[in-house]
Amino acid sequence: MRGKLIIFSAPSGTGKSTIINWLMKEHEELNLAFSISCTSRAPRGTEQNGVEYFFISPEEFKMRIEDDEFLEYEEVYTDRFYGTLKSQVERQLEAGQNVVFDVDVKGGVNIKKHYGDEAMSIFIQPPSIDELRRRLEHRATDAPEVIDQRIARAEFELTFADKFDKIVINDKLEQAKADALKLVQDFIATER
Repeated sequence: MRGKLIIFSAPSGTGKSTIINWLMKEHEELNLAFSISCTSRAPRGTEQNGVEYFFISPEEFKMRIEDDEFLEYEEVYTDRFYGTLKSQVERQLEAGQNVVFDVDVKGGVNIKKHYGDEAMSIFIQPPSIDELRRRLEHRATDAPEVIDQRIARAEFELTFADKFDKIVINDKLEQAKADALKLVQDFIATER
């Protein structure tokens, strides 16, 4: 049976990756698999082609953009691209995997637009901007000016929340995990 698509987007620091990783690790019955993205950057450390990413040259990336092979892509820096190949997602769906996307808000909106009812988009939202700032400061991984940039970006990203099918407010992590699990279970169980 063909898989389905579950799209997660959220501002940095909302707990999105924690929720996704928990779903994938603790709920194997959901048959979730990450979409494997392409990048034009070189592999880091032990990264392997076709496992973490498909590593291609900036020139090949640009050719594939021209050929409309990406569901979504972004040029993060000059010639540093990241994107999701339509063909890779189709292979995973045909193999019966429920494909999970951990993407920015624009990418999430584009993937949802492309797949329609085959996809469910979930926006993980912080309880407030003040709480998000507190969490980012508590992490102690970023300088104050970086936190300010992340907060400014989060305020922009929050304007996209209403473009998503579902919103999970991560006020208490355990409740947010349970809410996300129920949404994913219900979506996977529905007939198309």
